[in-house]
Amino acid sequence: MKQTATDALLERWSRLVEGNSLVDPALYAEYDVKRGLRDLSGKGVLAGLTRIGDVVGAVAEGDVLVPAPGELVYRGIDVTSLVEGFIAEERYGFEETCYLLLFGDLPDREELRVFEDRLAADRVLPRYFLHDAILRMPSGDIMNAMARSVLALYVLDENPDDTSTKNTLRQSLQLIAAFPALAVYAYHACIHHRHNKSLVIHDPAPDLSTAESILHMLRPDSRFSELEAMVLDLTLVLQAEHGGGNNSSFTAHVVSSSGTDTYATIAACLGSLKGPRHGGASIKAAQMFEELKTEVRDWEDDSEIEEYLLRVLKKEAFDRSGLIYGMGHPVYSISDPRTLILRRYANMLADEKGLQEEYRLYERVEEIAPAAIGKMRKVYKGVSANVDFYSGFVYRLLDMPPELFTPLFAVSRIVGWCAHRVEEIVNAGKIIRPAYKSIAPRRDYVAMKDRWRP
Repeated sequence: MKQTATDALLERWSRLVEGNSLVDPALYAEYDVKRGLRDLSGKGVLAGLTRIGDVVGAVAEGDVLVPAPGELVYRGIDVTSLVEGFIAEERYGFEETCYLLLFGDLPDREELRVFEDRLAADRVLPRYFLHDAILRMPSGDIMNAMARSVLALYVLDENPDDTSTKNTLRQSLQLIAAFPALAVYAYHACIHHRHNKSLVIHDPAPDLSTAESILHMLRPDSRFSELEAMVLDLTLVLQAEHGGGNNSSFTAHVVSSSGTDTYATIAACLGSLKGPRHGGASIKAAQMFEELKTEVRDWEDDSEIEEYLLRVLKKEAFDRSGLIYGMGHPVYSISDPRTLILRRYANMLADEKGLQEEYRLYERVEEIAPAAIGKMRKVYKGVSANVDFYSGFVYRLLDMPPELFTPLFAVSRIVGWCAHRVEEIVNAGKIIRPAYKSIAPRRDYVAMKDRWRP
């Protein structure tokens, strides 16, 4: 293709920007900069205090931190215990988890009923909003469409800029309730306008749980099995919160600390979660497996699987990023508790769908990948599968379109975002402003007549 003058100019400017933006990696060590607000071992710099969630990957033995099986804690309650509790009572758990994360305690039966009724009432979007803000403005990226819809909801709010706890909580509940419809309807608009598929819109049903409502709105026939709804509900629970230090929840704190409104804050969180290094990792993991399934001829040959993974690490396969998506985590080393739970139910769902062979492939990769990574890189702590490793597989078992993998994560994680926003507002701290050290050399201004570049 012939290069235009504009293309040539942009290329020149790009080289200029890159040359004047690049920082010598050695300087980070020289100035003891915790790049990414993490030290060399991956441990995050302590930047705040929270009562909402905790992520544990190590325990203290004297003055030394030793890797330990991972723990995820919601308001002081281990998520494994939480999941076992509502499953034992044969209930859906996402609504109960929302209540716990927002209000700090488990609801009794009546409190949960009232809370579920409130969410059900707020799930239905105004018809004109659905048509004007979603269906008439289809986007090829559902996360961007959701962010636009969230900002559009600001216009419908009669009191959008009030950052009192009461008003922020009202806005939070309405957004949590609306998020499933924002995601599903944006997907329907996309496939209708961009791929000429039939447009099928189901209103949320007030008597369904959040997980059931998603499946009901998404599928043309609204049909789903009890196991499908249970596993989707479980996935929502496991992704609802992950401590204040994860990128999107930290975004909620940073943006909220400026004093801005709830809608701007949640739109920023969506932008953070969209990235492939954060919430977008589940679709990357699923896409990587699609290539692996074609590249590896014998799914039971460990050496052939390892050979493919080594090519990924050498940037010779998949997206040439050098990353095995779904493997490793900044905090967890021995195990990710979400993975342990999700793996068990992925197995059950694979059995129902007749995809046990593919499930076993996931298990093999989970076993082989840590050693492959160890052959290629210096590993400062253990490497294990994170929640993205199985969540993409679970979504595929649920017949979820890839375009909705990350949006479904957002449907869940907005609960944590809202809880962290309220926490930031209640504590009314200073605006969050970490320091950056300038390494640009000082120089004098040069008059225009004296400037010259070869």
